[in-house]
Amino acid sequence: MTKILGISAFFHDSAASLIINGKLVAAAQEERFTRIKHDKNFPKNAIEYVLKEKHIELNNVDYVVFFEKPFLKFERLLETYLAYAPIGFKSFSLAMPIWLKEKLFQKKFLFEHLKKIDQNFNDIKKLKFSEHHFSHAASAFYPSPFEEALILTVDGVGEWATTTVSHGEKNKITVLKEIHFPHSLGLLYTAFTYYLGFKVNSGEYKVMGLAPYGRPIFCDAILENLLDLKDDGTFRLNMKYFNFATGLTMVNKKFEKLFKHPIRKNDENLTQFHMDMASSIQKITEDIILKLTKNIRKEYGLKNLCMAGGVALNCVANGKILNNNIFENIWIQPAAGDAGGSLGAALGYWYQELNNERIVDKDDSMEGSFLGPKFDNEIVEKHLIKLGAKYKRVSQSELIQTTADELSRGKIVGWFQGRMEFGPRSLGARSILADPRSAEMQKELNLKIKFRESFRPFAPAILIENLNDWFDINEKSPYMLLVSNLRKKLQIPMTEGQKKLFGIEKLNIKRSIIPAITHVDYSARIQTVDKKRNNLFYSLLKKFGSITNCPILVNTSFNVRGEPIVCSPANAFKCFMGTNLDILVIENFILYKSEQDKNLKIDYKDKFDLD
Repeated sequence: MTKILGISAFFHDSAASLIINGKLVAAAQEERFTRIKHDKNFPKNAIEYVLKEKHIELNNVDYVVFFEKPFLKFERLLETYLAYAPIGFKSFSLAMPIWLKEKLFQKKFLFEHLKKIDQNFNDIKKLKFSEHHFSHAASAFYPSPFEEALILTVDGVGEWATTTVSHGEKNKITVLKEIHFPHSLGLLYTAFTYYLGFKVNSGEYKVMGLAPYGRPIFCDAILENLLDLKDDGTFRLNMKYFNFATGLTMVNKKFEKLFKHPIRKNDENLTQFHMDMASSIQKITEDIILKLTKNIRKEYGLKNLCMAGGVALNCVANGKILNNNIFENIWIQPAAGDAGGSLGAALGYWYQELNNERIVDKDDSMEGSFLGPKFDNEIVEKHLIKLGAKYKRVSQSELIQTTADELSRGKIVGWFQGRMEFGPRSLGARSILADPRSAEMQKELNLKIKFRESFRPFAPAILIENLNDWFDINEKSPYMLLVSNLRKKLQIPMTEGQKKLFGIEKLNIKRSIIPAITHVDYSARIQTVDKKRNNLFYSLLKKFGSITNCPILVNTSFNVRGEPIVCSPANAFKCFMGTNLDILVIENFILYKSEQDKNLKIDYKDKFDLD
């Protein structure tokens, strides 16, 4: 029995994954345990969890694989400094002590941290290193339902690569071509995230959500000044406008001068200009992805595509690949960012280095991404008693009936069931659920539950068998990574007067019979739900559909802005008592806010930084 522990750490979204004989058995991000969003530190808690899940001591693990190669990354730092010197000395001088103390000698650094978990872990030869983009590619291809596929990996930067195309066949992956730093689509998108006043490596999805409120009127300016884009999707950035290679910011004064606006401060109001900028960079990103995918489909002729890397979380761009019928089949790693690199590192070693046979699962082998901690009813009850909660324990059938009834009456429910999701999306294990038919629900959830910007859209979870009745998509989307439009017959057309509205004015217009999940452009980020992956959530949707004739629920992550998704019953109860959630359903227990001790209410929204 071969046990491989994969680790990603030290940039953002540190995580650990465990595979046994090639089967993924547990995975989790460090942030869920430390409650620090995108925690980049050594994933001690995540490692302890995945080992505990299978009752394994660290010393009994056969290999520990880190998701990238520090020496190659250090080489990039040095070569970048030499290329731009003396510009960037401040950035270089700040980075160098950390590299010399920790990162350059990362094998020793990792080994020391692993020994703190298990003093008997004495064999440093067990510690192996993968390459960043190979780890991403492995995380996408090996769990996919394909014998053979092209693999597109797009992110900020690994060691040198920012975009790679690879070929996966059976148990082997071959890198075919690369784009290298500083030319990076991920960093370009992050530069606009920074310019728009959102947090780097955290707020990119806000840009995506803001884009439909604007017009892509700055595309020409971007293409003429910032980006040399070729017909095959390859590109080069004009580094005169960017600061990320040598400085402490993403963009410089030339960037601000080009667009005639300063960098937006986080607390400043969003204007039409900001919405138009978001729309423009989203359109450019989609165009690049479409050009890349069309070219590699034509060049290599393969029908299947796998995707990973942070840019693969841009579900709008993913939807465009699907709508353009570029590939017959697409599979995207649900933990597409650096967290998923821990899984790719482990799987890559099992197949690429140890040359084990790969058996393909026709659905995929990600276990629905339900790979985190689970709490049985006895443990939950102990937590609830300790927290001073008022609760009722019910049967599973009563749980489903009561929750569906309450949701149909407009109640907002915190839903905590089974194993926690791996990756950034809540998929029905750690979710906040609501009725999509409510015209006020989007605002209610954003402002009173999530404590975030009112423009942010919400995703529908829908029964797989009802997908075509509601959305223009034929592809299952269990991991909430594809965007599709609502069917025309369900849309409410805009009047001539409404069409003239700009920006946030569009938010108050009812656009469909399920307005809470219909974005301003009639799109939605879809999660399809089936019995195999999550039978309990499937049953809830089925019951809600029988009550309302709407087999759809609003599904958003169980947290407030700036907070990691809840992991434990205590996390869930705190979020419940610190927000306007009406009901908490946690395993077989139902808690009503109206019945709780008012002294347990907390001021929750200021506990976490803006993201």
